[in-house]
Amino acid sequence: MEIARFRVTVLDGPHDPGPVESATDEITVGSAPGQLLRLRDACVSRHHCVIKVGDEGLICEDLGSTNGTYVAGRRVTSVQLEPGDTITVGGTVLAVELLGDSYIEPLSKRDRFGRVLGRSVAMRRLFSMLERVASSDATILLEGETGTGKSALAEAIHECSRRAGRPFVVVDCGALPATLLESELFGHERGAFTGAVEQRIGLFESASGGTVLLDEIGELPLDLQPKLLRTLERRVIRRVGASREVPVDVRLIAATHRDLRRAVNQNAFRADLWYRLNTVRAVLPPLRERRDDIAMLVATFYAELAGDPGASPPVELVRLMMRGSWKGNVRELRSAVERALVGAPAVEQEADAASELDMTFRAAKQRATSNWEKQYLSELLPAHDGNVSRAARAARMDRGHLSELARRYGLTSPDDAPVDAQDDDTAA
Repeated sequence: MEIARFRVTVLDGPHDPGPVESATDEITVGSAPGQLLRLRDACVSRHHCVIKVGDEGLICEDLGSTNGTYVAGRRVTSVQLEPGDTITVGGTVLAVELLGDSYIEPLSKRDRFGRVLGRSVAMRRLFSMLERVASSDATILLEGETGTGKSALAEAIHECSRRAGRPFVVVDCGALPATLLESELFGHERGAFTGAVEQRIGLFESASGGTVLLDEIGELPLDLQPKLLRTLERRVIRRVGASREVPVDVRLIAATHRDLRRAVNQNAFRADLWYRLNTVRAVLPPLRERRDDIAMLVATFYAELAGDPGASPPVELVRLMMRGSWKGNVRELRSAVERALVGAPAVEQEADAASELDMTFRAAKQRATSNWEKQYLSELLPAHDGNVSRAARAARMDRGHLSELARRYGLTSPDDAPVDAQDDDTAA
């Protein structure tokens, strides 16, 4: 697979580190260590924006920066770059240009990795990378929307590693109360707190020699993050109430549906822990960006759920599924196939989905994204009485970004004043 190479140059600003040329499909821009284009600009966020190769050219995406990212003078969240566009971040102006050459990204010859299926270029590219790193002990960060298959992919990585015969332990950081999570992860000594009537071995110790998957790592409380960082760096844990450390031998895989770089900007996630987790970063694309895989997935689910390896789904069922938007991704698709098998009514998809093949890829993708954003915000805002600040906190979004999207989709008046004064924290 050929990936176009490009260069980012500082045109104007307080600091010019020199031009940066892409070695992968993206260049990150920010003030923190580890950015490919690191700017000493007080108005630039730690993880400010990313410039990456898309299907139809270069894309600039803001990462929830404080002061915003501007392309051709307009504040953007994600935009396709046109020739000659300049990008402004803080007090710095950037130019982006294609170099006219490319590098080759290897694709796997397989159409599956463990239980995760995919014939599309995006999935075979992902499989190829994981085939190279699975056998190592490198920490892996899996990112992707809910339902894309992060847990199944983590299990497949474990099964392809030298730790395959040892435990594979899953911890859902978003499901456990913060008061219990430390004890679950690290264990506790007898008498460490009220109710601790006996010593308990934590999940890191019980997974000795194996792999720990920290699912929804973005929900990990801030006060626990330094302890997890110590475990990753020193390979030791300390039980709650203990005075000595215990060595542990585990491989860590973390998964999240959030972009942790945004959480770092919002001080909701420690930067040092993010750097440690980001040894290998793998992003699972949503199903709407790999529609070539839908027919294969439908056929596989149909045979599994029918209990007959030779069973094939009706052609009309496959056609119906190909027209879906699948906001819940692979998980939602599997549920739809199961409903079809038991004769339950199909869930209605967008009425205009059938016309997507008459559109360009870029237009169809933008419409699908816009439909999802509008539906999400139309439920999020009423749930918080239209209070943008409370809704932004609940969704872990930047308030300005949420407000901009709400205005874009006609969910608030363009002249609406900020609603912070109605916030629970400040209301009289």
